[in-house]
Amino acid sequence: MRSSARALVAGAAVLAAVTLAGCGGSSGGDSAAGGSGGKLDVVASFYPLEFIARTVGGDAVNVTTLTAPGVEPHDLELTPKQVGEIAAAKLVVYEKSLQPAVDEAVEQNAKAAGFDVAPAGKLEATGADFEEHEEGEAKTAAHAEDALDPHFWLDPVRYAGVVTAVTDKLVAVDSANAEGYKARAKTLLDEVGKLDTEYKTGLANCKLKTFVTSHEAFAYLAKRYGLTMVGIAGFTPDAEPTPARIEEVQKIVKSQHVTTIFYEELVSPKVAESIARDVGVKTAVLSPIEGLSDANSQETYLSLMRENLQELRKANSCA
Repeated sequence: MRSSARALVAGAAVLAAVTLAGCGGSSGGDSAAGGSGGKLDVVASFYPLEFIARTVGGDAVNVTTLTAPGVEPHDLELTPKQVGEIAAAKLVVYEKSLQPAVDEAVEQNAKAAGFDVAPAGKLEATGADFEEHEEGEAKTAAHAEDALDPHFWLDPVRYAGVVTAVTDKLVAVDSANAEGYKARAKTLLDEVGKLDTEYKTGLANCKLKTFVTSHEAFAYLAKRYGLTMVGIAGFTPDAEPTPARIEEVQKIVKSQHVTTIFYEELVSPKVAESIARDVGVKTAVLSPIEGLSDANSQETYLSLMRENLQELRKANSCA
């Protein structure tokens, strides 16, 4: 039902995109790459990719993001205007299978311009299925135990790989601005490298090794820095965990002496707060950095990662 609605939206948006293209034409000031004011038109599907596109692209690109602040990326539905933007863009940076509406729009309208970053993120199967299912309901790929974990950006090393891949794609699409892209990418990669060092140092000596989060977004981070993540829900943050899973998490909190249940900005904290009350521990925000909210709209990927590091150090009594 939801995919049918997306298909209708996509079809309407194709007509809108054709109309816009016909009205707009091309300007003598546009670069060979095509775009308003001589800039490359880039669409990014959600915040971690938007940050890369804006930072590496600099003043050579116009970046449009599909996931507005305050919107949970997993639940994104596209408007006709957004599908038109995808159809008109010279480059669409997205992660396949994370946002089905984006996958569909790229497949129908932007095959040549679409750039899936999932291979560069080197995704692995890290999660488990903790969500409720109706009796007899088949598990979807997103909820299967062998599903690939999409949250590459919470591991600075994987994120660096995606920065490099996006930079290479920008250079290929718009070679006239290659030197600028490469220079800005080097600066960003240096910052991401510092972030990796800070995490290695900051989490090297912790009394506790286990942390509990609303959903399974931090497995790559935990693996990289020697911690153990326990997710209340699986890969989709607003899914309902089973009563059995809640009981299991409560036992882990008690046995591992966990001090904090982490929740996130864009999803209701009720389940996390309920578990915390039942076992007598604190709650705090650990951002999955899937999107910005009104409360953190002035933050960046780098600043939010550093805030997460401080929260983990505090919760796990790190020296």
